[in-house]
Amino acid sequence: MVDVEQPGVETMMVEVAYALPTRQRTIALQVKPGTTAREAVEMSGILNEFPEIDLSTAEMGVFAAALDGKTLPQPDQYQVRARDRVEIYRPLLADPKAARAQRAARAKQNRSN
Repeated sequence: MVDVEQPGVETMMVEVAYALPTRQRTIALQVKPGTTAREAVEMSGILNEFPEIDLSTAEMGVFAAALDGKTLPQPDQYQVRARDRVEIYRPLLADPKAARAQRAARAKQNRSN
């Protein structure tokens, strides 16, 4: 756990998570009320472990709810709550719609053979 606690200052525990197909990491840390999701990610040190994360473009969420400015505020606006898990999402390798269309075409071809 990353400890950023200062004596006499109220803090709360949150987690920052990132996963690759072969490796995942969750870091627990203490933050002050008012800390944003982006600040929590920076404070966690996870960027040192995964230098490929680009915070200017990385999508984030809290418990699988996107910090997209629609349902929840953007990462630099969302203030974390006690026990939140801030998730950093990596880019998709393939467009889900295109992948479904390819699977359907292969299945159709296999049925006709």
